[in-house]
Amino acid sequence: MAKFLLLYRADESAAERMAQATPEQQAAGMRAWTAWFAKAGDAVVDGGAPTAGGDGTVGGYSILQADSADAVQGLLAGHPHAEIGTIDVLEILPQPGA
Repeated sequence: MAKFLLLYRADESAAERMAQATPEQQAAGMRAWTAWFAKAGDAVVDGGAPTAGGDGTVGGYSILQADSADAVQGLLAGHPHAEIGTIDVLEILPQPGA
């Protein structure tokens, strides 16, 4: 079983989107993320958090575990971030000697 880092990218920062969203839109967004995390189940190692800095296109991350990158792509079907941006999937390699 391998671990994968998901980087959530978008042109507009998550903080800007949240600041512009109505409370109803914020609640709907949180429900969509909660539903996706429930669907992904035990594959979620770390739900992640929003990020800041860098070139401004990475708005957050999550860490999943799966048998392959293809399996992760299957888990990403219906992911709420796909409606507003892209998701980079990077395999986390084991540390040598660990």
